[in-house]
Amino acid sequence: MGFIEGRFDRNILITSVDAAVNWSRASSLWPMTFGIACCAIEMMSAGASRYDWDRFGMIPRATPRQSDLMIVAGTVNVKIAMVIRRLYEQMAEPRYVIAMGSCVLGGGPYCRYGYNVVKGVDKVVPVDVYVPGCPPRPEALLDGILLLQKKIKGQSLARHAGGAPAAVQVWPSPQERARETR
Repeated sequence: MGFIEGRFDRNILITSVDAAVNWSRASSLWPMTFGIACCAIEMMSAGASRYDWDRFGMIPRATPRQSDLMIVAGTVNVKIAMVIRRLYEQMAEPRYVIAMGSCVLGGGPYCRYGYNVVKGVDKVVPVDVYVPGCPPRPEALLDGILLLQKKIKGQSLARHAGGAPAAVQVWPSPQERARETR
């Protein structure tokens, strides 16, 4: 029998501050509502009644200052890349990014001949979870949200020596996956 077993009533809960804070952060993601191209339709359907991302505690917000999750869905052009960066910088800390669709991940079918297409949104903002597909189904986006929640639950409030908060890599980037297959 442990030191604290049997010493408290059933209404006492013992946990760490990290676990409590990470649970509340993972259970109340507020995504920013904006879509760039065809992947935005799949993102909207993930929020509709059939898939209902409200059950994950996600409340869409129309302003970056109240959001902590950015879902980049669609083709990122050079002109909109600066807007995405500005919106990302206006978001509340801690902030997370989900890249959704092949156009966001690496330029999609437009990367070969489109001089104005950014070859991956990770060149503009740091991406936490990549959701591949053209366009990815709402189930894939919900899987990406679950992966992001897993990543958030593994974080720590303590900071490393460099000053950056501790983090866990959940899904490797397309470039890392390409290097691993070589």
